[in-house]
Amino acid sequence: MSKNGGIEYQLHPMRDTLYNELHIRPFHAMASPQQITHLAACCGNPEALQKSCDLVSELCKRYEINPPPSDAVTFYQNFGNFTINWERHVEFYSLTIMQPAPSQGKPFEYTAVDLLPSDWLKQLPGEVLAAFHMIIDNQQLSYDEHALSHNFEGHPVMMSSAYGGKTQILTAFKLHGDGYGRFMICHNGMSTLQTGRLTRRLIDLETYRLLSLLSLPIAKRISPQLLIMDKQMADILNLVAEQKTASSERQLLEKITTIEAQLETYRAETTQRFSATQAYHQLVKDRLERINEEKIDGHLSIGEFINRRLNPALRTCESVQQWMEDLSKRIERASDLMRTRVNLNLQEQNQSQLSAMNRRSRLQFRLQETVEGLSIAAISYYSVGLLSYLFKGLPLEQWGLNNNVLLACSIPVVLTTIWYVTRRIKRRLIQDQEIKA
Repeated sequence: MSKNGGIEYQLHPMRDTLYNELHIRPFHAMASPQQITHLAACCGNPEALQKSCDLVSELCKRYEINPPPSDAVTFYQNFGNFTINWERHVEFYSLTIMQPAPSQGKPFEYTAVDLLPSDWLKQLPGEVLAAFHMIIDNQQLSYDEHALSHNFEGHPVMMSSAYGGKTQILTAFKLHGDGYGRFMICHNGMSTLQTGRLTRRLIDLETYRLLSLLSLPIAKRISPQLLIMDKQMADILNLVAEQKTASSERQLLEKITTIEAQLETYRAETTQRFSATQAYHQLVKDRLERINEEKIDGHLSIGEFINRRLNPALRTCESVQQWMEDLSKRIERASDLMRTRVNLNLQEQNQSQLSAMNRRSRLQFRLQETVEGLSIAAISYYSVGLLSYLFKGLPLEQWGLNNNVLLACSIPVVLTTIWYVTRRIKRRLIQDQEIKA
């Protein structure tokens, strides 16, 4: 609860978090000359991300510095001769080590990561994806062709200008002999805040560029399988019109179900990765726009190189994702078609069975009527026989009656009576059956 002007109100539990969200990853002022090493490691589970935070806390204890809280998202701290910036993201964490560049020595001869304890570095969890060094120079280094060839080990160098010509950005987007990438920023007149913003955007640009490409090997791996599945679906659809028996259609339906299960496995494997790729690609485009680079004559700019290489890779991933969606819809339509045909065949079989049952019922009814007539005759025969015994025991001659005549006259009466009683019993049974139904 809070009071304002005498009015009490209930605060939203996420209010503080939402206010602090915009300040989680701020830009830090950065002096020059400066050496930077940036690491970004992918983690498959939250436990690995938490372990990275625990390792940062352990490093703080070694240097007698207050550690970050266990639920920290970012941690920026000066350790004396170097500064670290640790950040926790959704599927990776990043570690940036910064130190003032030495006045002597060649660029990249000594790096900021060398200042961290080697035993501590070996404990870092996850798989390192982005690892590169960055030099921030205030025009103290040489940038002629020979120096650039030495600093980037002979790789072609991309070069751009930014901040109205106040700075130049150089990189080869290549892994060098030490296993790290390399960036150089040469500025003339940038403020420390501008330098910090530019450095942060370049770090994000390279990190998100690599993360956005994680789905490309997956797309290349499943593309041949999708081509096989596509051909199988075309063959199955060609056979649909030729199949006439229910058993063959059920076999085709089983094949379609197998293809559908395999496709859903691929979709489950790639949906999250492809969605993340689109998000990272958008972040790369955003960082490129915010750098606001300008082309330098005779050199390929960073934006041109990234768009030339990254966009086709992203379109490949998008096409594979769209291919899976289209194939899934085609499989669904084919499955509906096959199920409809199977159901029609089953209905035809059921109708034939019902017709056969009707014929058997009519035959059974006729047999029943025949048996019923024989039963009436048999019962009448035995009834007349009983009456004959009865008439023989009576003094019919004294009454002026003839036994044979009386027995002959009783036969129609017995037949009529038994027929009537049988019909009544049959009608009663039919009525009871209709009431129960």
